[in-house]
Amino acid sequence: MSIVVLDGSTVREFVEDKEAFNKTMDEKFVELDANKDGVLCRSELRKALESLRLMESEMGMEVSSTPQELNALYDSVFDGFDTDHNNNVDLNEFRSEMKNIMLAIADGLGAAPIQLLLEEGSLLKDAVEFESAKTH
Repeated sequence: MSIVVLDGSTVREFVEDKEAFNKTMDEKFVELDANKDGVLCRSELRKALESLRLMESEMGMEVSSTPQELNALYDSVFDGFDTDHNNNVDLNEFRSEMKNIMLAIADGLGAAPIQLLLEEGSLLKDAVEFESAKTH
């Protein structure tokens, strides 16, 4: 883990560099594609979301949700990725939705720099490393 300082522009510049962003998303996609069939099924995307624990916590506090509520939430997130509704997420759908998510994070961060503790391999850490590489 690393403590980094970033703001929305760090994330936005990373997303707007199509080559760097797509390279990173392609790598993440391959990591998530457990059966290596070139698409993500519900269980592969759900496993990734579960590992992030984004759905079960809010601001570091545990959120009590029933299994049915969590299933509905995971299905809703999957449907956001699966824009052609073929019950799989291909690489282009993954890139597109991750771009939307990262830009929403950039908007949420705003212009004021903040310190964050980030895990190695996280997308925000990738954005910070991208910015750092540009300045060296």
